[in-house]
Amino acid sequence: MAKKQGGRLLSSAGLVNYYESEDRRAVHISPVAVMVVAAAIGIIIYILDIIFATTV
Repeated sequence: MAKKQGGRLLSSAGLVNYYESEDRRAVHISPVAVMVVAAAIGIIIYILDIIFATTV
């Protein structure tokens, strides 16, 4: 009979282990930086839309 490993759910298929692990070599981006970049890209697209929509 298979043993339970640490009481983790079998149906999670290893996703719990994947998201709980920390890899020090991985690229880490803060959530604030992601939001700032997304907002900046949105503002740039909005400005370009205003500029080029009025010239056509």
